[in-house]
Amino acid sequence: MNWNLPNILTLLRLLAAPSVAIMFLYFNRPLADWFALLLFVSAAITDFVDGYLARAWKQETKFGAMMDPIADKAMVIIALVVITGFSGMNPWILMPAVLIIFREVFVSGLREFLGDTAGTLKVTVLAKWKTTLQMVAIAILFAKGAFEHYLIERSMGMDQDTQIGILAGDIEDLLGLRSLETGLEISWYAGVGFLWLAMILTVLSGADYFRKALPYLRDSK
Repeated sequence: MNWNLPNILTLLRLLAAPSVAIMFLYFNRPLADWFALLLFVSAAITDFVDGYLARAWKQETKFGAMMDPIADKAMVIIALVVITGFSGMNPWILMPAVLIIFREVFVSGLREFLGDTAGTLKVTVLAKWKTTLQMVAIAILFAKGAFEHYLIERSMGMDQDTQIGILAGDIEDLLGLRSLETGLEISWYAGVGFLWLAMILTVLSGADYFRKALPYLRDSK
């Protein structure tokens, strides 16, 4: 195998996928959220960089063509599992996460079944947009987890009336609770919004792949 820079970046992105979950095993939150966010964003950037470099330097390889989509899917699926778990199985996250994971498994199964004819399922512009939206949504939701835990930490031991008064603006905010609550709300709605948009594009691109694969799935008479 040719160990050029694009292939090395792809391999590092693949290794980063399980590392996102491992952050929560070795670090307490919200530190784990920030480490996971940093790792995920860094890996997502390499998704653009390795493809660009491979084309610009004419270093496109079979290894890169095979591993690049695997690394993307591993990153997204593992991150969604982590976020779904820490969100308490919130239905606003669980529903799009389940459909996104189902689509990724379904399309991977189609490609495996088609074998040599899997080239008919080339990555489309729609699929690239859904991957971009998935990564943006996941990054924002990791940030949301950090805001949530900072808010919990700083209000720990505070009675409910005082906390409500601070957030309502009736009591001086010495701990920055209102800023944290604003960050929490913005990241929650933005993250969930992008995740649902990603789910829609994910389902549409999956249906498009299935339509293209149908001629190869019919039994010969």
